[in-house]
Amino acid sequence: MTVADAELLVEMTGPVATVVIRNPARRNAMTTAMWRRLPELLDGLEADPAVRALVLTGAGDTFCAGADLGDLDELLDAGDASIAVAAEERLAAFAKPTVAAVRGACVGGGCQLAVACDLRIAAADARFGVPPARLGLVYPAPTTRRLARLVGPAAAKHLLFTAELVDAERALRVGLVDEVLPGDGLAARVDELTAAVVARSQLSVAAAKEIVDGRADDDRIAWWHGQVRASGEAREGVAAFHERRPARFGWTPPARH
Repeated sequence: MTVADAELLVEMTGPVATVVIRNPARRNAMTTAMWRRLPELLDGLEADPAVRALVLTGAGDTFCAGADLGDLDELLDAGDASIAVAAEERLAAFAKPTVAAVRGACVGGGCQLAVACDLRIAAADARFGVPPARLGLVYPAPTTRRLARLVGPAAAKHLLFTAELVDAERALRVGLVDEVLPGDGLAARVDELTAAVVARSQLSVAAAKEIVDGRADDDRIAWWHGQVRASGEAREGVAAFHERRPARFGWTPPARH
């Protein structure tokens, strides 16, 4: 395998885009080029009105074994300004719903990316780890805070202090993942989940994501309520409920919103 085999692939299934992390020589570890590529790729998918949800996964039976340590010097020199943190922040800010579909190892930079997604669905063989203490590194502050918000301070400290790998069931108990499925059921559940998300009002989904993530101030929330009044989404949703039919939601985000 060569560096040319390390890449991010995009697959489209209807309105769902799947980004596949592929680096078979290094268990899908993220290279410098892949960290740099991810924000640009996300920019394009976010701007595409045909895309309503994004799935992040790894090729084969591994999600992502971390950052390629061959690029260590560049990551060390940058600290919290590293390209890995920039990619994580761009993924976290992606305006549409994101789901990490995790098989096998989800470690270091892989766990960083999974935590930056809105939802994490894991196969029973998934393993999660945060290894900086084993390597003598300081985990980036934005990454550390995001992990602590997700799982709570005690579980975050356990992961950070010990660098232990935890299995999917423990990850579920501490809130690191949302669901655990048998390996052969992961793809079907991710398809089912994303199908439900893209069938809902995208106005409701986009507003909820901004508010939950703390990115909507009072003016922005008022803007969202104005969109509800102007769009007719609520009227359609209520009419569909009373008529016992699927709602036909039509809202799409303005070019600048």
